[in-house]
Amino acid sequence: MQRIDIQTRDGTCPSYVYRPDGIGPWPAVLVFMDGVGIRPAMLEIGERLAAYGYFVLLPDLYYRSGPYAPMNPHTVFSVPEERKVLMEKFFSLATPANIMSDTSAFLDFLAHEPDAKKGRIGTTGYCLGGLLSLTAAGTYPDRIAAAASYHGGRLATDAPDSPHLLAPKIKARVYVAGAIEDGSFPDEMKARLDKALTEAGVDHLIETYPAKHGWVLSDTPVYDEAAAQRHWRTVTQLYAETLA
Repeated sequence: MQRIDIQTRDGTCPSYVYRPDGIGPWPAVLVFMDGVGIRPAMLEIGERLAAYGYFVLLPDLYYRSGPYAPMNPHTVFSVPEERKVLMEKFFSLATPANIMSDTSAFLDFLAHEPDAKKGRIGTTGYCLGGLLSLTAAGTYPDRIAAAASYHGGRLATDAPDSPHLLAPKIKARVYVAGAIEDGSFPDEMKARLDKALTEAGVDHLIETYPAKHGWVLSDTPVYDEAAAQRHWRTVTQLYAETLA
């Protein structure tokens, strides 16, 4: 792992780069973190994707809020004081508009990185990052070949920046994995997203895992080993079939 800084329009974004063993270049993957932020369990995602043969960029999307200690996924959403800080200090600045502005810089970094194979890249995201992964696919359709979302929330809402509204612009293959217990992505929202992607002619698959929201990250109270392994199988299959 290499810690780098990427200059965006709004400042300096700490980011983490992972290279596979051997000699590149390798297909590139941009990882959008979950709402708990950068911590060892999030960094593990980049490390494992690199082990599968991908050049990985994992930016800290909370950089606008300043440096922060790793958050506790067992308490950050359940303890009122911690949740208030998360929402007001971090979520309020990590808006889709802000992160899509940042994504331009992330994509430019990958385009100029010798170890990253030229051409369209893959994205994946978790929770908050799942929404951002799909939004990026619709915002930068000529740069993204595959977009995955795992326990992403609010993917098809009435909000003007809802990802499903970008479906007509998406050129990537899309994979979305929801949970059976997830108030942020219920069945009616899955149907709405599926309808939008189908009508736009997007090659996509939406699946519901027998798990709870947040199951991929190993440090969460809802981590599910079987579902997490299914996540690895599906995301690597997606990239194997789409990235040059």
